[in-house]
Amino acid sequence: MPDGTPDPRIEAAVRAVLGSMAGDLTATEAALLAELEALGRTVVRAKEEVARLKVEDITDSHIPSATDELDAIVDHTAQATNEILDCCEVLEKVAGDVGAAQAAALQGVITRIYEACSFQDITGQRIGKVVAALKAIEQRVAAVSGRYHPAAADDAPTTEGRALANGPQLPGAGVSQADIDRLLADL
Repeated sequence: MPDGTPDPRIEAAVRAVLGSMAGDLTATEAALLAELEALGRTVVRAKEEVARLKVEDITDSHIPSATDELDAIVDHTAQATNEILDCCEVLEKVAGDVGAAQAAALQGVITRIYEACSFQDITGQRIGKVVAALKAIEQRVAAVSGRYHPAAADDAPTTEGRALANGPQLPGAGVSQADIDRLLADL
C-alpha cells in the first residue's frame, strides 16, 4: 500500500501459513515465511513506485504529445517531399531547354532525387508503427492503472518555469512573436 501498510491479502496468506504451523518453525518454514515477508515488502515498494509515476501524466500528456509530435514529423516530411518533387518537375522542364548532354545529366540527377524521396514513405510507415506501439502502451498502462488506483505521491517536478525555447512546436502550440515581444517589453 502507498502508506507503507501491508496488503491485507498478503497478510492473510502469511497468517494462514503461520496458523497451519504447530510448534517451532522448521528451516524450510522459516525460509518460506521470510520469502512471504520479502514478497510483501516488494509489493508495497512496487505500488509506491507506480504511485509516483503519475500514470495519468503518461496517458493524458506524454504519450499523446509524443504521438502528436510524430504525426507532425510525418506531415512536415510529406510537405518537404512534395516541395522537392515540385522542384524536380521544374528541373525536368529546364532539361528540355538545354543541350542533350546537359539534359541527360539533369535527368540522371532528377531520377536520383525521385529515388531518394522514397524515404518519405518509409519513414511514414516506420513512424506509423511507433505511433501504434505508443498507443498500445497507452492502453496497457490505462488498463493497469484501472485495476490499481494508488494515491499518487506528489514528488514529480512541476513544469512551471520551463524555458521558452523548447525546439520545434506543433502548429498553434509554440510561443508566438507577440509573446516574445511582451516578454522583452517587460525587461
